[in-house]
Amino acid sequence: MQYRTLGTTGLRVSVIGVGTWQFGGEWGRDYSQADADAILDAASENGINLIDTAECYGDHTSERLIGDYLRRHDRSKWIVATKFGHQFRGFLKREQLWSVRDVQQQLDQSLKALQMDVIDLYQFHSGDDRQFLQEDLWSFLADQKKAGKIRHLGVSITSKGSELQAREAHRFGVEALQVYYNRLDLRPEQMYFPHAGKHNYGVLSRVPLASGLLSGKYGPGTLFPANDVRSAEDKAEMEQDILEARRIQREEVPQGIPMAQWALAWCLRKPVVTAVIPGCKDPGQVRANAEAVKWLGKV
Repeated sequence: MQYRTLGTTGLRVSVIGVGTWQFGGEWGRDYSQADADAILDAASENGINLIDTAECYGDHTSERLIGDYLRRHDRSKWIVATKFGHQFRGFLKREQLWSVRDVQQQLDQSLKALQMDVIDLYQFHSGDDRQFLQEDLWSFLADQKKAGKIRHLGVSITSKGSELQAREAHRFGVEALQVYYNRLDLRPEQMYFPHAGKHNYGVLSRVPLASGLLSGKYGPGTLFPANDVRSAEDKAEMEQDILEARRIQREEVPQGIPMAQWALAWCLRKPVVTAVIPGCKDPGQVRANAEAVKWLGKV
């Protein structure tokens, strides 16, 4: 495994992390504690130390699975990032809650679910610019840092994008950006990376495999089950993305490199990108993701 420093936080994170939205049950199956344990064990065995979760991956479900695991293992070996701003109300249903009172409750619930006293990276989660610019919210979060409940602040920018949030985040003490970035979505290179370079933000690339499309497993006409978040995507756009991923596989991925590993290394070729946080359905995928470090500097 290789490690990079996350912006100005001083946190040394593995360049391959573990995304855990799947633990919340919206990616085609439910996860037990044993399933989560096996995935996190595989991560640990492969030198991965970064876990990314959120308040609304289930009703703190993902956080609880992670917290139970960490209770039985060495917490100091892990860097845990979670998020705030939503309440889970069912499959792909979220209520946005941005008041100081609501975020205080979310923070306390996340700390309880994770069974920890302090969160390493606490991230504003896919809110709009009006919500982002609430001075009282960021003052509250600064107070929570002083109180020792949060180590560092981040912004997880909505999939629709917000250049403003990347440009203004430094004003609120933010040290890391989490952004959609993969071979099918190049917007961050223009929208976010210049700001990250200017303000020395750490950058976490989420959806680096484009929801699995850059694994090379899916062909035209693929249909996802109703309990899989991908079933809610626009079908014409999904079909276009699948066709583009197949073209990339034919024309850009060198022979002998698994496409998923190539796609992760492709994101990490940019020095501004600190780490990628792919999801994983089982320990085998964790191990395969970790193997992407072999191709750094070769793609």
